Amino acid sequence: MITQIAIFIENQKGFLRRVTETLHSQEIGIYAVSTIDSPEFGIVRMVVDSPEKAVDVLTGGGFVAKTCEVIAVEVKEQSTLDELLAVVHEGNININYIYSTFDLANGKPAVVLHVSDMDETEEMLRARSFVCLDTIAG
Repeated sequence: MITQIAIFIENQKGFLRRVTETLHSQEIGIYAVSTIDSPEFGIVRMVVDSPEKAVDVLTGGGFVAKTCEVIAVEVKEQSTLDELLAVVHEGNININYIYSTFDLANGKPAVVLHVSDMDETEEMLRARSFVCLDTIAG
């Protein structure tokens, strides 16, 4: 599993830029990003190289931020995503959200999952020969 940060932001011009500027000013690298929005607010999810530092910096800058664990799984072929979802479905595991990224170490695509049972899901995926990544930072 890897640690992801989630940042609650107002859905206004420039707020996402403030997040990236804040992280960049502290030399925190961003390796994956996903956003979801509503008319008033958004949630930005990121995999960064220093998640605890990122939360401290962002919180100090007036943002609401927290960490959580996610599973990053290498996607080797086109069929891998469907096979991965089949395993999760067979295990009766709920997927809360999913987004794509790249493993910088090998340049292969990966998906980031947040599921209802992280440990069980990672164990099931590894048992079925999926490559669960410990980092995507390279």
